[in-house]
Amino acid sequence: MDTFEYCHKINNLLLENNESEARDELIKLLDYFTSEKIPFTPLLNNLIRQTGLYPYIDVKTSDWYDRFTHDAFKVNIGSSEPITLHREQSSLLKSLLVGNSIAVSAPTSFGKSFIIDAFIAIRKPANVVLIVPTLSLTDETRRRLYKKFSNEYKIITTSDVPLGFKNILIFPQERAIHYASILKSIDILVIDEFYKASIIHDKERAGSLQNAIMKLGDISVQKYFLAPNITTIKENPFTQDMLKVDKLDFNTVFLHIHKEYLKINDDENKKKEKLLELTTTGKSLIYAALFKEIDKVSDIFIEWLPDSDRLILKQFSDWLVANYSSNWSLPELVKKGVGIHNGRLHRSISQIQVRLFEEDEGIDNIISTSSIIEGVNTSAKKVILWSNKSGAGNSNLKNFTYKNIKGRGGRMFKHFIGEIHELVKPPDDIPAQLDLGIPDSLLSSIDNPKYKEGLNETQLNKIIEFETEISKIIDINRFKELQRENAFQISDSELLLKIAKEIDANRQKWNGLNYLNSDNVESWSWLIKTIVFLDPKSIRWNTDDKEQYNKFVSFVQILSTNWKTSLPNLIKNLEEYNINVDDFFNLEKKVCYAFASLLNDVNVLQKEILKGKNMDISHFISKISHAFLPPVVFQLEEYGLPRMISKKIHYCKVLNFENKDRTLHETINELKIIGKDQLISFIDQYLSEFDYYIIDFFFDGITLN
Repeated sequence: MDTFEYCHKINNLLLENNESEARDELIKLLDYFTSEKIPFTPLLNNLIRQTGLYPYIDVKTSDWYDRFTHDAFKVNIGSSEPITLHREQSSLLKSLLVGNSIAVSAPTSFGKSFIIDAFIAIRKPANVVLIVPTLSLTDETRRRLYKKFSNEYKIITTSDVPLGFKNILIFPQERAIHYASILKSIDILVIDEFYKASIIHDKERAGSLQNAIMKLGDISVQKYFLAPNITTIKENPFTQDMLKVDKLDFNTVFLHIHKEYLKINDDENKKKEKLLELTTTGKSLIYAALFKEIDKVSDIFIEWLPDSDRLILKQFSDWLVANYSSNWSLPELVKKGVGIHNGRLHRSISQIQVRLFEEDEGIDNIISTSSIIEGVNTSAKKVILWSNKSGAGNSNLKNFTYKNIKGRGGRMFKHFIGEIHELVKPPDDIPAQLDLGIPDSLLSSIDNPKYKEGLNETQLNKIIEFETEISKIIDINRFKELQRENAFQISDSELLLKIAKEIDANRQKWNGLNYLNSDNVESWSWLIKTIVFLDPKSIRWNTDDKEQYNKFVSFVQILSTNWKTSLPNLIKNLEEYNINVDDFFNLEKKVCYAFASLLNDVNVLQKEILKGKNMDISHFISKISHAFLPPVVFQLEEYGLPRMISKKIHYCKVLNFENKDRTLHETINELKIIGKDQLISFIDQYLSEFDYYIIDFFFDGITLN
C-alpha cells in the first residue's frame, strides 16, 4: 500500500468537507498499520486529529500539537487513569456539564458509557438514575460503575434497598418506578436505548418505560436520553425541554458489509456451508432472531463442529450438565466453542458466556436473539446475519434494529474493522424516526399537564370514560392516590380496570384468595388459573399448546420446591408435564416478573374492593417474585453467583440465607470481608472445577480495581 497516497486521498476528502468518508478511509488505514505492526507516522496522527478520533493518536510518534490535543481531551472517568475522549464525546460531555438535558442518537460504537462515567466523576451528583433495557445490562453497568464509584456511592440495582447518602441506581424501567416516590430529587436521569419508549419499537414495554420517564423525569434536574440510529426525534412531551442532537454520524470503527445472500440465493445448503466457513476462525456473533432459528443453527454446529480442546469449555459444559440437565443442547454447544444468548436463560449463565466470549481462549461464537444488541455491550470482529426476522412474532427485521445488530461489529482499539456477513437479505435502508406517542393503556396514570397537552380528543374522552368506570368500583381519589404511590406494577390501565371489574363482579369467588398463603400447593390450583386468565398473553409461551395454562399451574407448584430441590431434579420432575429445560427458563422468568406483577395488582385492588376481608397475599407474591428462593439468593444471581453455589454456602453454614432479615448489600459486604480465598476454603469439598471460575467472576464484580 502506498500510504502517502492513501493519506493524500483522505486529506482531499477533508478539504471537500466529506469528513464521514474521510474518517472511514482513515479507520481502514489504521487497521492496516496495526495489523502490519507499522508505527503511526506524524502525518497519520495529524489526520486522526483532524477527523476528531483523538483517542487513536499515538503520542510517541505524533507532533507536539497532536500530542497536546490528545492530552487536552483527557477526562476523569472514575478509573485510575484519565482517558481521552473523541471530539463528539467531548462536545456532549461539555453540554451536560453546563446543565443541559440532552436527547441524542449516536452509533453503537460511539462510547456513550465514558460520557456518563465522566459526568459522575466530574460533577459528583448526589443521585443518579440509569434506566437500561435489560437485567443483563443492569449487571454489566453495575460492574463497571462499582469498580469506579462504590467508595463514594451506594450502587442500587434491586427494589426495596434503602437509599444511601449518595446513590447510583441502575434498573430496567419496571424496577425504577418503585423509587419515584422515594427519591426527592434526581440530579441526572439517564435513559439508555430510549427508543424503546416508542410502541413501534417495543410494543410490550413502551408503556412502562414512558411511565418511568414521566414519574422520574418530574423530579430530575437533568436528563440524558440515548438511542442509536435515530434520524430524527418527532415532537413529543418527553423530550420537549431537552436539546435534541439528531443522529451523530461519528463512527469509531468501519463496517465492511459482505452480501453473501447474493451468492447463497436462498439455498439452505449454501447458507449452512457459509456459516461453517465463517465460524471456523475468530469470534462471531450470529443473529438468529427466532428460537426455532437458534435451534437450527445449534443443530448445524452440533453436527459439524468438532469438540474444542480447551479445558475451560469442557469444565463449563460439565457444570451445565451437573447443575441443569444432560438433555439440553447448550452443554454440547459449549464443548464446541459456541454459546447462546437470549433473554430467558438465568442471568449468571448469560454473564458467564459473555465473559468467556471476551476471553481469547473461551467461546468463539455466540448465537443470539435481539438480546445481544440490547442486553450487553459486547462486540466481535464478525457479525453474521442468519435471519432477517425481528423475533417479535414472525415480523420482518426493521432497518433500525438491523443497524443495531451491525453496530456490534468492530471495537475501538481491538477491531478497527467489523466484518458484517449477510446470509439473508437485510431490510431496506429507511431512515428511522422516533415517535413517542402515548399509548391508551397509560392514559389514566397521567397527572402532569405537560403530557396531557399532547393528547387528542379521543384520548381525553378515554380518560373520562376510564375514571367513570373505575369510580363505580373504587373511589377515584383513592385510585389516583395508589397510582401516585406507585402501588401498581402494571402500567396498563385497561388491564387494571378489567381486574377491578372481575373482583367486584365475583366477590364470593375472590374471598378464597388467602388459599395462596397455604403451604398446600394443591390448594393454589384454581386461583392461579383464575388469575392467569386475567392476562393470559403475559403468561403464554406456546401458542400451539392448549394445555399450557394447566402446565403453568403445575410449574408453579413444582417451582415451590426450588430451594430444597436440586435444579436437575426439579427439571426432571417437570418432564412429566412436557416442560423441557428451555421451557423452564422461560416459565421461571414469567412467574417472577409477569405473574408476580399481576398478583401484586390483584392484591392491591382486592384490598380496596373487598374491604373488611383482611386478605393479603404479599408473602406469596414475595415468594414467587424470587422463584421460591430466599430473596438474597435470587438477587445474588444478578450479581453472577448462581443459586447452586449459594446453596453450598448455606449448607456449609458460612451464611444463613434463610435469615429473613438478611439484605443483599449486607450479604455482599460479608462476602467481601470473608474474601474469595477463605470462602473457597469453607466450601471447597463441594466445589467443581468450574465453580472456582464462577466465584472468581462473582468477586470481580464486587471488588474495586
